Order: sequence, then C-alpha cells, then structure tokens
Amino acid sequence: MPSPRVALVSLGCKVNQNELEAIKHLFQAAGYEIVPFPEKADVYVVHTCTVTHISDRKSRQLIRRAVRANPEAVVAVTGCYAQVAPGEVLAIPGVDVVVGTRERQRLVEMVEKAREKGTPVNAVRAHEPGEAFEELPLVEVSRARAFLKIQEGCEEFCTYCIVPYARGPLRSRAPEAILAEVQRLVAAGYLEIVLTGVHTGAYGRDLAGGIDLAGLLKKLVRVPGLERLRISSIDPLDFTPALKAVLAGEEVICPHYHIPLQSGDDTILQKMGRRYTGRYYLELIASLRSKRPRAAFTSDVMVGFPGETEDQFQNTMAVVKEAALAAIHVFPYSPRRGTPAAAMPDQVAPDVKKDRERRLLQLGRRLARQYAREFLNETLTVLVERPLPGQPGVFEGHTGNYLTVAFPATGDLIGRLVPVRLQELRGGLIWGKLEKDVKEEQENSPGGRN
Repeated sequence: MPSPRVALVSLGCKVNQNELEAIKHLFQAAGYEIVPFPEKADVYVVHTCTVTHISDRKSRQLIRRAVRANPEAVVAVTGCYAQVAPGEVLAIPGVDVVVGTRERQRLVEMVEKAREKGTPVNAVRAHEPGEAFEELPLVEVSRARAFLKIQEGCEEFCTYCIVPYARGPLRSRAPEAILAEVQRLVAAGYLEIVLTGVHTGAYGRDLAGGIDLAGLLKKLVRVPGLERLRISSIDPLDFTPALKAVLAGEEVICPHYHIPLQSGDDTILQKMGRRYTGRYYLELIASLRSKRPRAAFTSDVMVGFPGETEDQFQNTMAVVKEAALAAIHVFPYSPRRGTPAAAMPDQVAPDVKKDRERRLLQLGRRLARQYAREFLNETLTVLVERPLPGQPGVFEGHTGNYLTVAFPATGDLIGRLVPVRLQELRGGLIWGKLEKDVKEEQENSPGGRN
C-alpha cells in the first residue's frame, strides 16, 4: 500500500509557521508522505489565524480550497481561528476534524479516526488556568537558524486583541527542556537560535523557582558553540533591570530588539489597555541604546484604533520618528468579535485607516534606509540563509542587527557566518561583497600591490 499523502498550509505569525512544521513532523513520523498544498492528498491540514477579520476570511478560503482539492479527503483545521470559532469552522461543508490550540499532538490520531469512521471530530477545548506547556516536536525549518518556542499564551487582554482567547493562559516551557534543546541544536550545527512565544517577555511567570526571561538567557548564553541568540519580541513593560543588564552585557544576544509600540498617543494606549506612555517607550529605547548604541529597534504599530484622531495619529508618527526605529510592521485596526474595542464608538473609516497606514509605512521605509546607511562601507558578519531568488550566484542573509544583506559568492555557504563589506542600498536590500573578495580586488587594483 502506498503511504497516505498529507498537504499542510498555515496562515499568520512565526509561531504558527513553526507549529505547522511540528505538525508536519507528527504526520511524517506516522508514515505519511508530505505533498505541497493544494496538491491532491488524502488529508489536508489548515493551520489558521484569527488576528484580524481578514485572517478569518483567508482561513475559510484555504479550508474551502482544501475541500475542493479532494472532496474525499479528510480536512483537519487547527490554530487560533479554529479555537475561537469552532462552530463556524465545522459549518463549512467538508471539514472533518477541528482542533484549536490544544492537544495538537493528538492530531494524527484524530485524523485516523475520522478516516476510519467518517464522522466529524470537534476536539476544541477551552483553555484552563494551570494547564501545561504543550510539547511539540522541534523541527529545524532551515539550515541557517532554528526557532525555539519557549512560551505559550497571554494574559494581558489588550482591548483589541483576540489572542488571549485563542491561545489561553501563560504556559512556560521548563528551563531544563529549553537548555537541552539549545544544546542539541548547537551540536547539530546551528549558529543562531531565535526564541519565540506569544508573550515571550512573560516567560517564567507561571513557573516555580523564580525563573524569568533574564534568568533563562543567562543559562542559554553559556552554551558552548552558540554564536547568536535572538529574541523574537519583548513588550515594553517586560524590560526588568535584570533583563536590561543581560541584554547589554552578553554579546551572544543579537543587538536587535523588537518592542511593540502599538500607538504613540497616551489616550489611545490607555484605551488599548497598554499600561505605558509614549514617553516611557522613548525612554526605554534611549536606555537600551545607551548600552548598545548601534542596535536595531523594530516595532509593531496599529493605526485607526477606535476614536483615533489625526492629532493622535501624528503623536504616533512623532514617537516612531524620535525612536528612530529600524523597521516597523503597520497594522490597520481590525474589530474582533468579543473584544472590548469592537464595541467602542467612533470606529475609524476604512479609507482613513488606509491613508494612515500608507503614511506610516512611508515613514518606516525612510527610517529603515536611514538606519541601514549607518553601516555602509563597514564589514559585518552575515548569517547566510538562502540563495537570493532569481539571482544565480547571489546569497542572502542577516546581520546580528537584522539588516538583510545580499552578496555574490560561490560554494555552499548556507548556515555559515561570513564577513561581508556592505556597499550600497538597492531594491530594498543592502548589497555587499565578501570581505575576502574586497581585499583581493584591492590587492589586484593598480597601486594595490607594493
């Protein structure tokens, strides 16, 4: 008998993408052949997102696409949209299994049951206080860097956000398990590890023994052979003195801090349930920058929150500019059913949100170029990640401060750290040359030899 075939697809954040890789591994271990979505398969897995109403719509579209690809197949739906709206998912004709953001390690078992009995399975269960961190197999998704999930859930309940309802309460992975995983990854040849989570800065609050993110980092930076440790995101209020000290004092930790701002206006921040001010954010950036002056600071910013005026939007623009952020992700506010902000008055018109998104992105591009220019004509170490698509003989990678660099080279460099001379900004990338090639050119140029 040929192996059953499974096609998987995911929407949303890096956490979702990495979880899908783990789910893929579960099916491989059970003897399934992985095929690209939406090729004909016996099973389809759609890992959904619900962060915006557009995410919901795209999730439904992918589910229907899976059903159309093979009406006889088992269609399993997982992730955040499945967790908060299992009824809506099951109402889509052709859906056989619904699993939210719990018990995904049993997904293969549930799929097998659905294939055998032909009856839909709704395995979504509400999250409960005190539930354990769900251990899913860690799968390296590239040869260059590994993503390691250290924490799940969020208890902040910002007024616009559906994530706490979808992901449940804080659950931190045991530090011993994280340390062992990092040691295994380094032994396997990985030079950079990215720590991810839903609320990464809250790591350890649910664990006994007083461990927190700062304490975890102190353990991890001592792993022999680990060249780079990157943290995906830290909220402004999670920067304790101990965390600031370890970030400033450990060269292994990448000088790149992603700190969500959301808004630079104090009134809007208060309405969002974000317990800091624009001035606090700027002082935090200044404090961190004083210890690592050339670090990259990146952020998430929302425009068009209910009641946001033009003056309040300008306050956000001013904070982003003063913070000199190296990159920003801009999100137009999207009402999520069941969140307090969805019921707030003075919802901002879509065309106004779109215009503010455009202007903020324009500022973000200008600031990104400004930051990148500071490093031109310097040699920085680049982690080589992949060949640049459509450019034979050109590789792409990131510096420690997360500048995207392209450079010509030969040989198999993926997964290696190489010194690159940064030379010019072009097409949204920094272009450079391997330092050894630059030196060879200088030696071979007229007057380059003694």
